[in-house]
Amino acid sequence: MRPTVPHGAPFAPRVVPGWDVDAFVSARFKGSDTNEWPCRGTLLLHAPARDVLPFAGDGTVTAIDDERCTLAAGSWSWGALAASFGRFEVAMEVVGPPELAEAFAVQAAPPASKGSSTEQPRRQS
Repeated sequence: MRPTVPHGAPFAPRVVPGWDVDAFVSARFKGSDTNEWPCRGTLLLHAPARDVLPFAGDGTVTAIDDERCTLAAGSWSWGALAASFGRFEVAMEVVGPPELAEAFAVQAAPPASKGSSTEQPRRQS
């Protein structure tokens, strides 16, 4: 084995916007130039905060009482945010905004009304 010689111009490092690599990468993952999700919403979950907190990701959990809490979180789309809240499998109420409530309504609609094919999937043997 022998080392290879690099070809072409040497790498020229760029200045990271804001000088914070973690914030820059996180913002790019969220699809924005800032470190904020483009779609943010809040739910009232009928579950204790202690049960929600380990699964809240970068969301904010606030205890209401021993059996309920709110969860404020974000995602890159309203549908993705509604789907991510579904991981809790408890009764929940949308606090806001209306776009989040609309996303839940779309997800709750039967598949045929979402514009998908009415053909039944084939079973594999």
